[in-house]
Amino acid sequence: MKYFSDRENGEKPREDEEINEQAWGGIRAEIESRVADDSFGKSFPKKCPDERGVTGSDEVNLQEAMLSRVPNLSNYDLPPWSYSAKPKPPTFDILDLTEFCWKHIAHAQPKPDGYHPFFGHDHLQFDVEKGQEKFREAINEIFSRNGLAYELKENGQIERLAPPVLREQLASAQFQTQDKQLNEYLEKARGKFLTPRPDTRRESLEHLWDAWERLKTLGKGSNKKKQITDILDRVSGKDSPEFSPKFREALEKETRELTWIGNELRIRHSEVGKERLAKDEHVDYLFHRLFSLIWMILKITEI
Repeated sequence: MKYFSDRENGEKPREDEEINEQAWGGIRAEIESRVADDSFGKSFPKKCPDERGVTGSDEVNLQEAMLSRVPNLSNYDLPPWSYSAKPKPPTFDILDLTEFCWKHIAHAQPKPDGYHPFFGHDHLQFDVEKGQEKFREAINEIFSRNGLAYELKENGQIERLAPPVLREQLASAQFQTQDKQLNEYLEKARGKFLTPRPDTRRESLEHLWDAWERLKTLGKGSNKKKQITDILDRVSGKDSPEFSPKFREALEKETRELTWIGNELRIRHSEVGKERLAKDEHVDYLFHRLFSLIWMILKITEI
């Protein structure tokens, strides 16, 4: 359900990548409530003394397992989902913690006729899919309402939302060209570009430029120069009545510049003297620039 302000004014742009105190408070509350309702009892069970079943969650084992997967959280007050825990962990640790929790959550409910009167407790049964889906919905609502560029996917992995101009293309893209190697480069580029970690996003450019160099060899001709010429002619519609020589010239210039960028910046080559991109926004810009060209070529030529 969308909130009133979203229905009236539209959803808040999801561009922020730093989880603030307000969003962290919401995530922390969701985790704490699931610790309280024994949603972690399937993975970290507290068992009946008579060994008749699971009666709750073992919070000590849960916390130890969590710290072994997200060790940086040991630098902060524990347990990290407690309201009194200070200060707020870094964004990446919060995202790692969220993925860890999704992996181990299951909806808990008493078994029919599972009440144990001697100890005064219920024996529990668990629905993993229901628990994970309800948690995913809650986390994504927090991301959305706070304008965060993240989404917890059905597989339990958190992906960064691409900049709005690229979001729809990357979400719907299915790389099914006739060249297996090109498909692999493009899929690796997309996967790394959508990761929350900036250093990994930089690696996406290497795969995208590898895809570009591969694509340039898939036109007709005996060498790369003739092959890219064939591709650009087909894209610009050289043999059609609507052919625009100036657009063809612009494409030629764009391909030269993008090839130069891949060779001169620290994208495909790491030798001394190759400049490193200074800002994450530069990575987004260059990815968008080359991906848009590749996307257009693939759509028109059906390579």
